[in-house]
This record gives sequence, structure tokens and C-alpha cells, in this order.
Amino acid sequence: MWYSFWKSRDRFSLDQLRYLTDQLTKVQIINEVNKGFVIEALRSIAELITYGDQHDPSFFEVFMEKQVMGEFVRLLKLSRTVSVPLQLLQTVSIMVQNLKSEHAIYYMFSNEHINYLITYPFDFQNEELLSYYISFLRAISGKLNKITVSLLVKTHGDEVVSFPLYVEAIRFAFHEESMVRTAVRALTLNVYHVGDESVNRYITSTPHKDYFSNLVSFFRKLSMDLNKLHSDTLLNPSPGSISTIVAAVDEVEDNLYYFSDVISAGILDVERLITDSLMMILIFPLLLPSLRIGPNNDMQDGVVTSLYLLCFILRVVKIKDLANTIAAALFYPLEAFTKSSEGFRSDGVVKNDCSSSNLSLRQILLEYVIKGNDNLVLGSLSVLATLLQTKELEELMLDGLGILPQRKQHKKLLLQALVGEASGEEQLFSLKSSLSREGIGNDINAYHQKIKDQYGVSFLPSDVEISPLVHRFQVIDALVNLCCRSNISADILWDGGWLLRQLLPYSESEFDNHHLELLKVTYKRHASALVEEVRGIWSDFLISVLCDEWRKCKRAMESSSPRKEPNCILLPPRKFSSEEDSSFAAGERMHELVKVFVLLLQLQIFTLGIALSEQPTIYPPGDLLENFRAQGSGLNVSGPKAGSEISLGNAVPCIIAFERGKEYRFCFLAISLGISGWLVLAEELPLKKSYGVVRAVAPLAGCNPGIDDKHATWLHLRIRSSYLPFLDPVYFKDHGKKKTKAPVDGRWTLAFRDEETCKSAFIMIVEEIDRMSDEVHRRLKPLLSLETAIDLSGSSVCVREDSSSYINHPN
Repeated sequence: MWYSFWKSRDRFSLDQLRYLTDQLTKVQIINEVNKGFVIEALRSIAELITYGDQHDPSFFEVFMEKQVMGEFVRLLKLSRTVSVPLQLLQTVSIMVQNLKSEHAIYYMFSNEHINYLITYPFDFQNEELLSYYISFLRAISGKLNKITVSLLVKTHGDEVVSFPLYVEAIRFAFHEESMVRTAVRALTLNVYHVGDESVNRYITSTPHKDYFSNLVSFFRKLSMDLNKLHSDTLLNPSPGSISTIVAAVDEVEDNLYYFSDVISAGILDVERLITDSLMMILIFPLLLPSLRIGPNNDMQDGVVTSLYLLCFILRVVKIKDLANTIAAALFYPLEAFTKSSEGFRSDGVVKNDCSSSNLSLRQILLEYVIKGNDNLVLGSLSVLATLLQTKELEELMLDGLGILPQRKQHKKLLLQALVGEASGEEQLFSLKSSLSREGIGNDINAYHQKIKDQYGVSFLPSDVEISPLVHRFQVIDALVNLCCRSNISADILWDGGWLLRQLLPYSESEFDNHHLELLKVTYKRHASALVEEVRGIWSDFLISVLCDEWRKCKRAMESSSPRKEPNCILLPPRKFSSEEDSSFAAGERMHELVKVFVLLLQLQIFTLGIALSEQPTIYPPGDLLENFRAQGSGLNVSGPKAGSEISLGNAVPCIIAFERGKEYRFCFLAISLGISGWLVLAEELPLKKSYGVVRAVAPLAGCNPGIDDKHATWLHLRIRSSYLPFLDPVYFKDHGKKKTKAPVDGRWTLAFRDEETCKSAFIMIVEEIDRMSDEVHRRLKPLLSLETAIDLSGSSVCVREDSSSYINHPN
């Protein structure tokens, strides 16, 4: 009956709205017969009210006249099936979301009908119903402002005593379904950003304030799960380990960003609750106790996770009190936090007699810099760099930690001098005095007293000695020692170099003789290793790699922030080729050597106050036509290419089989041109004697020629890849996972007509390798002496090299 009336009426008309509402008022029971009509009527009313809001206000007047919201509540009470409540929640959600009229929204939120729906005891065992309910709550929160929120709360005097929307929502804040948690968080943020003082007092009162400590407890569980996952990965790595860690890290970071969004509402009591909860639930009992030094420094389950979490908390949760309290705690010895606490569960209980208990947490970070593995070094550097860049941290705290950048010291002392403070002028020209200013200890002790009084850490503030001069020296000493370590990846050494330059942007005055000597000795060691690479497998790429890494290192050192995000701490360092004898592995080692060499040289130029040039100080190319073989072959600077014509005046006839049973006769030629060289196989042109067509080209460098021990007419050659794929940014993706396989070395065995011809081919190769290597060495010579490199820095000797030339070889 209902459907016959429906078809004859305009779907978007007032008559249709009146008809539907009239029919709903006649419903006294909902059963299988009329359930479909009720559901369709509810859906259509949502469409009609939304349409009317955009085209005709009289639609909502009918809605109010018929008291449809009251009918919705009545129908909900009648319903015994889940389908009607589902549609009812969806209907109201659609209306609330799409209504633009403030008058309409005010009406919807008044009369307590919305609060009745919010507090109705739905069967949340039904996942679909829960999903619709949470969407309904979120839709309401999207319309909150200082006026609408007053319609949803109950007050007594000036105080809010009931706020069903908020209370019912946070019941699901830690639901197992992430979509539910996300919706609840969006709702709470809408509440916090309303800016109603009475609502703010309500959410920070008992028992509602427990929500914030529960948030931190939930975050603590996520942190412990992440640590276990990281520990398991260290012990039993698998192909999917990295992606699993990345997913866990994303969830941890999403939670911290939610803290940040909550804080952005500017509710001071909420900031205090979050600060206290983070300190009492996470940082003091869990993160700081995990920063201990155990007997096995390379397997510190929990340490790396703690370093990462400390970094990200400081970066994301922008609360001044929180940042300064964390920094102040770093002056305490580990035993202050381990007497009644334990670190991550996977680490076991932290014992009081651990080897690091007599060290302050600040010193433990420096110990990791000096002695830790790649992840521990990176984690400690990240914490120090994060502290240095945390704007909420007081400069006196940075100075006490020994990481206040010198430029900030000079700026502050200059300001003191300009305003006539004698001590500022006096200290400006006395570096040591500026590093031991009075009052630092007292300011930091105020936070120590708070740690004792508010958080119950019993270690006495008077037991903590604050000496900015000593602490700064310790930091510099640790960073210098790090830059001279041989068992840490170049990427991480660059991070240490960046931090060192932040502390010393002007001069070497804070280095002692031991530091300077250590850097020079390490530089000389790497310079000697670089000379060996001149005759190495990748000598033809050496200058291009060095020039490109020079530019990259300069940008990294002069950057305003470190290159890596804190989550890199948890990821395994980039692995190099395990094939030690392969040319690919040699290329990786050469690249690492060049990066460290460049860092050491740039650091020493920095410390002398000399501006870095855009290019390294290398000599320009020599005369490319001096080589009689290259000149006689008719080559140009681009080198030989397959299919091109070449003069065979210096070539040697040979036979080679590229596949079993098929031999080919070629003319063999080894040619070098400047810092490049090639092995060429050419097919003689029958109608043009002494000329041939290039059929195969391979790199000269790394060919490692050798005459066969048993067949003196056979010459063996290693055929190296003509490019370095790991230097291409697209080669590594997804946090260091290799995109393609490493190139495999090939082999040529050339057969000559007699021993003399074979020997002459061998000598030709050796001569061309020597010629090429000599040119590489000549061009690099200014860099191989520290005094020369510094004297020539910034001069016109620098020559730009094409950075793309070493990713794909010119041929």
C-alpha cells in the first residue's frame, strides 16, 4: 500500500516529506512487514532535509512542525532489530553533516533528542552498528562551537556536570579497530578546539582526566610492542622485517602526532596532564632505565627503541616543561631511575650494579657515540641533534648539556654587551668564561627539584655537577673520536660531522692538540687509502664520485637540520655486498672511503674558518691527445661505442668465444683517454684495411689482466660493470631494500696466435692502466696533502665534474 502512494508523488517535494512523516507517526510496532518501509522512509527523510537545506527552508520548518526528531527517538524504542537503528543513526549523521543552516543545527542539538541517541544502549557487539554509531558521534562533533556545545552539555551554575558526547566517545578510545580509534580522536580534537573554558575544566576533572593517562598507557604498550618487534628482528631477521617495523613505527608516530594535535588546542591543564603522564608512565620508568650500557654493546635490545622514542617525543610533543624536564634528567646517573624501575620487558630487569650506573645519562649517550654500533651511534646523535633543535628547550639547558651552538653563545653575549651588561662584554671576548657562566646550575637545579618533588625521583639535585665547559669538551671529544672511527658507516659519520659543525662553526679554538692530531692522522690514513684506489677497480670513477660526494657533504654539513628522520634509528643499516672479491663490493668500499675522506677534509677546512668551495681542489684535465694509442685510433673524448668505426693501427688479432662452440675473430685494443679507459674488440672491415667496426667495449679499469699458467697464448680479463648502480638514488628504496641485483663480473679469455702477441696485448693493457691511473693521481694530488688542500681551497683550481657520469658510464 505504502509503495503505491510513493510512486505517484514527486520524490523531492514537501508533500512527500509530509507523507513520510505522517506515515511514520502511524507506526506502532516494527516487524518484518513494515521494517522495509521504515528504513526507506528514514533514508528518504535524510535526502529531503538535505535537499531542502540547499533549496527551500520550508522543508526544515515541516521537520520541526512534525517534531520528527521525537519520532526518531520513538521509533528507536520500538525497534527490536538492528537494521532500523542502523538506518536511524545514518539518517541523523547525514542530516547533521550536510545541514548548513545554523538555525537547523541549533534545533537538532536542542530538546535532548541528540543526547538521548548518544546515550541509548545500542548493541555494540554488532560491528556495523558500532561503526555507524561512531560516525554519528563524529558528525555531531564536526558541528561543535561555543554555542552548539552548550546545547549538548548539562551545567550546574558555571560548571559542566554532564557531556554525553565526549564521555561516550572516549569509551571507545582504545578499541581494537583502528578506524574506531581514529574517529574518536577526531571527535576529541573537535571538543578541545572549541575553546570553552567550562568544557575544558570538565575534561580535566576527575574521572575524565584519566583519559590522558590512559592514552599514555596505550602508547607505552605500543612502544613495548615496537621494542619486541625490533629485538626479534635483530635476532631473527626475515624478508618482511623492515616493512613490519615501518608499519609499527607509523602507528607509534600517529599516536604521538595525536598528542601534538591535542596540545595545539592550548589547554594548559591538558598539557600538564600529558607531561606528567609521559614522565611517570613512560619516560622515567621505561625509556631512561633502558639507556644502560651492557657487556655486549652491539646487541642493546631496548636502547635503540628508547633513543628513537625520546627523539620523536621531543620533536612532536611541543611542551616546554616536558622538554626541559627530559633534558634535566639527562644529568642524572642511571641508578636514579633504575632503583625501582625496569626497562623494556624484552631486556629483562635493569640491575643496580650495571656497568653504566655511575655514569650520567648524558655521558651514556656520549659513550654510545664513541663505542656503539651504527644504530646506537645514530640513535645517540639523533637525541643530541633533536635536543639542539628543540625550540622549547632553554638555552641554559643546552649550555649545561654542552651542545649550545657557538653562534647562539655569541649572539646572547653580544646582546648583553650591547645593553651594557659588563659580564656580557667581558665574556664575549673570553670563550672559556662564556662556557662557565654563573647561574646555569641554579636554573637546571630548579627542574631537578621538580623531578624530586613532583615525580618522586629521590636522587638529590645537589649531587648533579653542572659544568658547561667540561661538558662541551666531552661532546666535542666524542664527536671527534667518532669521525675517526673505522667501523661506522660513512652516512652516520656525516651525521656526527653535522653535529660537530653546529658546535664549531667558526674556528678550531675549542679543539685541543689531541683532537687536531687525531683528525690529521685519520685524514692521512684515508688519503693513503685513496691513493691505492687510484690503481683500483674503479679508478675511472674515482674523481666523479669524489666531486659529487663533495657537493653532497657540503650541503649536508651546512644544512640547518640533520639529513635523517629519527625512525632511521630502528632500521638496519644499509648492507653492502657480501661478495668481497667482486668489483661491485670494491665499488661500495671505494664509495665509503671517498665519503669519509671528504668529511675529514671538509671538517678541517671548517675548523680553520675557511669557506668551502663548491668543488674539491683537483687539477684540471691534462692533454687528452698525448696518448699515441688513443690518438692513433681516432677516438674522441666520448670514447668508443659499439657500431662505430675505429682505426686498428695498434690493435692485436685475437679469437674469443662468447658462447660455447662459436668462435669469433676480432682485433683487440686497450685505450685510455684521460681518466677513462676501454677494452675494445673490433671486427676488421674487409674493404677498408686497418679500420674496423667496434663490436664490444668494456671498462679498462679493474680488468686485472693475466696470462694463463698453462696456455701462454691465452689472456684472461675481468669484465667489470660499466656503472655503479648503488649510487643511483632509485637503486635503494623502502629504507635501504635493494631494488635490483648487484651486477656480476664477467670474463673474457682472448686467444692469440703466439706467446709474443699475447704478451704484447698484456703489456698494452698494463701501459694504458698506468697511463690512466697516473692521470687520476695527478688530478687528485692537491687533495692528498692537507696543507695543499687547505691552501688551494676556494681557488680556481676546482673543476666541475659531471655527477651523472659515474652512475652510467659514458660507454
